[in-house]
Amino acid sequence: MIRTSSARRLRAALGTAVAAAALAACGGAPAHQGAAAVVGSDRISVAQVEARVAAVREGAAQSGAATEEQPGLARHAVSDLILGRVVARALADRSLTVSQSEVDRARSADAQTVGSEAKLAELLRAKQGVPAADVDGFYRQQIGLVKLADGQDPSSADGDAAIRKALVDAGTALHIEVNPRYGTWNTTEIGLEGSTENWLPASGQAAR
Repeated sequence: MIRTSSARRLRAALGTAVAAAALAACGGAPAHQGAAAVVGSDRISVAQVEARVAAVREGAAQSGAATEEQPGLARHAVSDLILGRVVARALADRSLTVSQSEVDRARSADAQTVGSEAKLAELLRAKQGVPAADVDGFYRQQIGLVKLADGQDPSSADGDAAIRKALVDAGTALHIEVNPRYGTWNTTEIGLEGSTENWLPASGQAAR
């Protein structure tokens, strides 16, 4: 049997927990503690975001570039991690896949164009904020976007519309929640609101 004083404490604790949950729901906070975002049943942890940011900074340091970047690097990482899952869902909804051989071919072709795998990795880090370990993921996402164009030129109006519809449908189905510190996910615009566009220093700034 629970004593009266213990019961009161229990009710008070439960009331606090319920109130906290309600506040979290009103504030749009992810349902999982320590999450940067929740995409469907998939949780993107703050630790994952911090690890990606650290990898980008480490790559910049190794290349001799300045380690100080403009505000928005963490938001960019969150946005890209969310987008990767949205693209994957859109592909799955259409029974489309991206094979490792497709990734390898695209990556190899670009490496030849720029001169080497190392130069390609550095360009992706500097221009796209992609850590070296995530280069395959970048190509998987890009190839997936092309496939979502449904056979049309992705750069055409019709191709762009097909891609956007696929991503909006997938994002809506996933019920994306984002930790307020990183902004909010705009399903129709397919991106984080409040993210900084120039999130890394320009080459001239990096040289100074």
